[in-house]
Amino acid sequence: MIRFALIGCGRIARKHAGNLGEQRINNAKLVAVCDLIESKAKYYGEKYDVPYFTDMHVMMKEMSDSIDVLSILTHSGVHAQNTIDLAPYGKHIIVEKPMALTLSDSDKMIKACDEAGIRLFVVKQNRFNYPVLKLREALEAGRFGKLVMGTIRVRWCRDQNYYDQADWRGTWEHDGGVFANQASHHVDLLQWMMGDVESVFAKSTTALVDIEAEDTGVVILKFKNGALGVIEATTATRPKDLEGSISILGEKATVEIGGFAVNEMKIWNFIEGQPGDEEVVSKYRVNPPDVYGFGHTEYLNNVVSALKENKSALVQGLEGRKSLELISAIYESIETGKEVNLNFTPKECRLGMPKK
Repeated sequence: MIRFALIGCGRIARKHAGNLGEQRINNAKLVAVCDLIESKAKYYGEKYDVPYFTDMHVMMKEMSDSIDVLSILTHSGVHAQNTIDLAPYGKHIIVEKPMALTLSDSDKMIKACDEAGIRLFVVKQNRFNYPVLKLREALEAGRFGKLVMGTIRVRWCRDQNYYDQADWRGTWEHDGGVFANQASHHVDLLQWMMGDVESVFAKSTTALVDIEAEDTGVVILKFKNGALGVIEATTATRPKDLEGSISILGEKATVEIGGFAVNEMKIWNFIEGQPGDEEVVSKYRVNPPDVYGFGHTEYLNNVVSALKENKSALVQGLEGRKSLELISAIYESIETGKEVNLNFTPKECRLGMPKK
């Protein structure tokens, strides 16, 4: 059995605790939980009958021999420091999105895990949505031909009450805005499908809530293969979540996945049809109960099989860094008002920076 301990028992912890504590993951189990707020740690500890802690170092001192993987589910601004502090214990690490808020911190995380001889996994659960996997399969098979355009739309609702629940939400130092937080999975999907990005040009605004970072923004992308891209992202949709979608256009095909969690195959059109195409839209059309979707189960299964079989997982440290670099370039463009080429050193990007 691969034994997991959770660091952080906030909003996303229920996905990890539920999958591990209710034994939905083959050859894996939950053995401990930790949160600075005792009531949060106690809730999951008692629910799944595992020890709970308020200090991760105390947990490691008492239970290190009983833990194989540490899942870092704390808020974005401390992912890097948590990873760097925990790496010397020699346990593999899973970190929720985004892996860090600055590229330099992501590099320090990768280095710390390499030096400790452990694996670093970054959570990108939407890659495991069934419609997304079907789209990726078609791209890898060359069914699109020349890629023309890729678009993502994140139209979600996060009101002032959401941001007021924790003082780090919506801040540059610890969270960022819709691009760094809510849309980060979709940014990852767009790059995974369309390939490496050459440049971005972005605009943003803070439309409906009182936070430091943006709640609404648009981006124009140019990919290295010559295709273009569009990102539309907002948490100012009212009164409720509308969609989290991706569409890919090529010379031989058009595919759109919609729903509110990139979960609903809406369009599956190919010039050159194949057996089974007719039923794809009806077969891959399932709405999850929330915007997190169903992907965490398959994501954790992928990590466990990678560890047991000593093979690469779908999203490890360097792969997780790619979307962070793209998000950093988006913020650099917003601050400078200019098109930004990738493979750059951030200078004006405010993500991860303390308030001036």
